[in-house]
Amino acid sequence: MRITRVYTRAGDGGATRLVGGATVAKDDLRIEAYGVVDELNAAVGWTREGTAAGDLPDEAKQRLGAELTIVQNDLFNVGTDLATPALARWETMYRVGDTDVERLESLIDAMNEQLEPLREFILPGGGEIGARLHIARTTCRRAERRAVSLLTADPTVGEGPVRYLNRLSDYLFVAGRWAAKAAGAPEPLWNNPAKGKGRTSGT
Repeated sequence: MRITRVYTRAGDGGATRLVGGATVAKDDLRIEAYGVVDELNAAVGWTREGTAAGDLPDEAKQRLGAELTIVQNDLFNVGTDLATPALARWETMYRVGDTDVERLESLIDAMNEQLEPLREFILPGGGEIGARLHIARTTCRRAERRAVSLLTADPTVGEGPVRYLNRLSDYLFVAGRWAAKAAGAPEPLWNNPAKGKGRTSGT
């Protein structure tokens, strides 16, 4: 692929083209879905960049940086999937599916083995990288909601993108906790009125 021109003026009227050439409004469900996935990718990239200069030990920086790079590439695949109507798909097109979801589950399981079980909801935080991961997680949940709306309107989208985004939000949550532990940063717990105030995980 070679991109030599950034602006085309073709979208000045509020329309854009999908993969395959179909023209739709820029607030179309499909555009909204892959647009939020693009926003999510930026949030993950911001988090990945932060790991290099953040408060994590070197081994944790390398591990998390490598995993988030994989996630960013996955999100490009998710975006392409969402941006391509069924009739525009090509024979060798990569469709997000079981392999991608199972890889995330393996990463989640590996991190979870190093964490104490939660006994209360946590507030987003847990050090700088933990907080960035929670921002990515909430953006992921929004991307998932948009993908569900698109799937409901057009079942030919398939469940792959929704399943991946659902599992990715779980990964980002666990990664946020894992990063907090690696950084030695406390995770503030929700001040549940029924249980007392001012607690942190481990207290």
